[in-house]
Amino acid sequence: MFLVPHTGPLARRQLLTAALGSAFGSWLPVESAHAAMAGIPLAQDAPDGLQPAGYLVSEKYDGVRAVWDGRQLRFRSGLPVPAPAGFLQRLPPVPLDGELWLGRGQFEATAGLVRRLEASDADWRALRYMVFDMPWAEGGFASRHALLQALLRQHGQPALEAAPQATVADRPALLQKLDAVVQAGGEGLVLRRADALYAGGRSAGMLKLKPLQDAEAVVLAHLPGQGRHAGRLGALRVRSDSGHVFQIGTGFSDAERDAPPAPGTRISFAHRGLTEAGVPRFASFLRVRPAGL
Repeated sequence: MFLVPHTGPLARRQLLTAALGSAFGSWLPVESAHAAMAGIPLAQDAPDGLQPAGYLVSEKYDGVRAVWDGRQLRFRSGLPVPAPAGFLQRLPPVPLDGELWLGRGQFEATAGLVRRLEASDADWRALRYMVFDMPWAEGGFASRHALLQALLRQHGQPALEAAPQATVADRPALLQKLDAVVQAGGEGLVLRRADALYAGGRSAGMLKLKPLQDAEAVVLAHLPGQGRHAGRLGALRVRSDSGHVFQIGTGFSDAERDAPPAPGTRISFAHRGLTEAGVPRFASFLRVRPAGL
């Protein structure tokens, strides 16, 4: 098992180079890991007709994004993950970017577990950290992923797994892979350009492909229902991250219509692309976005 104590960047470089070979050291940047953590890559929707040449393709995990800086595990929001000490001790002392994941269709259970303040190490045993990148490593994504695989093989912890990446020959093969993942209960695919550097924000270097696109919005107001829904929620008026204001009137359970998310709540919704004005088409409620994730 490859275990390295928490220490400074230079000592980490020396220890990891000794463990994985002299070529490994050339991948480590001179600047500190914390500087590299200023922003994380976020997937944008794949454009219509995308050809997969030049991309590596993996499953899109319906878990909770978490970034490890070598000392602290944090949510995408920057807030610390209240992980038990035993889980943190199993992580290597180098930054990683990935998804905390219980399995397909287990988002709600995952989100509940990783926010629980007094969860035990035993509670976290079923959780996997699906790692897909190394924030501090130089080079394109394909090179970073090869390095990640080498690191996790040496580290030897079953809770950590390098998210499998594959090349896809053409668009029909890409859509076939998407169908296979969705039929098995997965969310969709993520495509990362093989030559993409690790950089924060949304770009063409990281794309998501799903049967339905998804996005997030903030609830502005409740609109009253009519007919069968009289006396309870009819629709939410929301504002998307792009600043567009629109209504979401489908996707709610009866319980959610009786007790809808309050104004100011952040939600996730599905849609079928955008109008020319940038408004989501056929928006449908998915879930409340847990605070702090």
